[in-house]
Amino acid sequence: MSQDHADTPPTDPTAADVSGDVLSDLEAKVIEFQAGWQRERADFANYKRRTEKELSEAKARGAQDAVVKFLPIIDDFERAMANVPADLQDNPWIRGVGLLLSKFDRILGELHVEKFDPTGQPFDPNRHEAIGIDPEAEAKGIPSGHVSDTLQKGYASGERVLRVAMVRVAP
Repeated sequence: MSQDHADTPPTDPTAADVSGDVLSDLEAKVIEFQAGWQRERADFANYKRRTEKELSEAKARGAQDAVVKFLPIIDDFERAMANVPADLQDNPWIRGVGLLLSKFDRILGELHVEKFDPTGQPFDPNRHEAIGIDPEAEAKGIPSGHVSDTLQKGYASGERVLRVAMVRVAP
């Protein structure tokens, strides 16, 4: 055995394998994995925004559905207040009922629910339900195809109609 072999350091097989091609392959993999991670992160952010929006819309729909159940009560209050005899107009109890109706209207406003009375407007089957034709509409000067009388007001929240208005239409 010669002394020459003892003086040379042993070769590291892993160091020899790391060549320029392997290094560039590894760098390409790092870039690929980083791009995939960024895509997944963006997808998750989009998912989070979408689910938050859907949750918000579901809450709004739930509130609107609850409001729809109270609309007949509001109608009853309005009819009662519209038919109070003149001698009872100043009665404190009647004024209190009027204040209740005002509170309902304020709450509807806070929930972005608007009441609409389409009298005089063109008939829109998406917002109105025709329950009859008004033969006297021409005498009132209402053009054909327009709402001549609103029997029950409609309610909407944004673009969503919560309840169509019940109307009579000019022939």
